Amino acid sequence: MISTKGRYAIRVLLDLAENDNGSYIPLKDVAERQEVSKKYLEIIVKEMVTAGLLTGASGKGGGYKLCRKPEDYIIGEVLEIMEGPLAPVSCLAEGGFECPRKSACQTLPLWEEYYKLQHDFFYGKRLSDLIPKKQP
Repeated sequence: MISTKGRYAIRVLLDLAENDNGSYIPLKDVAERQEVSKKYLEIIVKEMVTAGLLTGASGKGGGYKLCRKPEDYIIGEVLEIMEGPLAPVSCLAEGGFECPRKSACQTLPLWEEYYKLQHDFFYGKRLSDLIPKKQP
């Protein structure tokens, strides 16, 4: 299951993309628009800055903004940064548990197929895909 941490990270990125004016956007503004606790978002954006998803500035005129263009943010990448591996079972996670039954496991093909579907879905989506297209 994707936690609020992963979901809110995507919402923060989307909010910053939609409200981009070239300046840093105060977190309190994002929190108000997203109806999420500013205190909780502070924890999330700190991780996002450390991971290189956002840039932040403190003081007057401070806040957060995207480091890249919205089309350069891959949703799967964001989720794995915030949530960790999205593998449905530990034996499929990178550097995960090495199961001694792997060669004889009858359920492994099921998990592999599910993991591929999930991976391809999230890695096939970009932040820009979530931004509503402006009507002419």
